[in-house]
Amino acid sequence: MGMGRRPGERQQELWIATSCVAAPGHIFYDKLNRLLDEAGFDAFVEELCEPFYKQAGRRSIPPGRYFRMLLIGYFEGIDSQRGIAWRCSDSLSLRKFLFLAAGEDVPDHSSLTRVRHRLPLAVHEKVFEFVLEVARKKKLLKDGSLCVGVNATTLEANAAMKTIVRRDTGESWPEYVRRLMIEEGVIDEDDDPTDEELRRFDKDRSKGGKKKVSNEE
Repeated sequence: MGMGRRPGERQQELWIATSCVAAPGHIFYDKLNRLLDEAGFDAFVEELCEPFYKQAGRRSIPPGRYFRMLLIGYFEGIDSQRGIAWRCSDSLSLRKFLFLAAGEDVPDHSSLTRVRHRLPLAVHEKVFEFVLEVARKKKLLKDGSLCVGVNATTLEANAAMKTIVRRDTGESWPEYVRRLMIEEGVIDEDDDPTDEELRRFDKDRSKGGKKKVSNEE
């Protein structure tokens, strides 16, 4: 039996059939594409985005492909356009989700930035509302659940902290901080501190080096 060689040491094939590089697809993204196609997603976003493009000039990223890349970033927890572009380039199943041909390049992160600057926030909101409505009609959202599209808006951290619940005690963050205030003698058990007082106490804890939470907590 002859010894195998590394691929780099062998002469590469001049032509490769596209069937050899076809992706089997991803069950989630394939299903999502079918739902979007049934709902007329691409025609909807193209009509929505058309006023923001010139009729002449080099063709930009198709709106349907641009928003699919944003959906990939959201579903996979990728918070940068560079990361989204890299992830799509690295996955044959995601290339299939984007309707990219075998020899077609994934849009560069700088191209995503240009499209994002071109389209106003209202357009992005309408597109994500469209996707959520499709999911709602197909009963893919649980009652009381909430999907959030994240943009570049800076939010006050305390607004998010209010929603945190400790798994062991079931306390919300305000209840947890209030208990700490009682334990340290800052307030009495009958006192009801305001949100501002809770924030001030929590902020002072961090300055004093007391704001430490174990991995278990």
